[in-house]
Amino acid sequence: MTQFMDVHHGVEGITEEKLRQAHESDLAIQQEEGVHFRQAWADPESGTIYCLSEAPSAEAVQRIHERTGHKADEIHAVTLSV
Repeated sequence: MTQFMDVHHGVEGITEEKLRQAHESDLAIQQEEGVHFRQAWADPESGTIYCLSEAPSAEAVQRIHERTGHKADEIHAVTLSV
């Protein structure tokens, strides 16, 4: 499976608790698309959220995010790492 980093912009008022709730909502249905969300990070100052996942496709990642109410603005395949 491919790793993906997705980015959500303009998430005003993001807190640790709200980030946890959003991540848990993704985790609750991720298996329906064969996605495994590994971790989520947020920068409250800029309102940006980043999510790392393993999935069969970027479309599968987006379908989970759409179903849980937080569509990603960008999804990038991460094909190289050290």
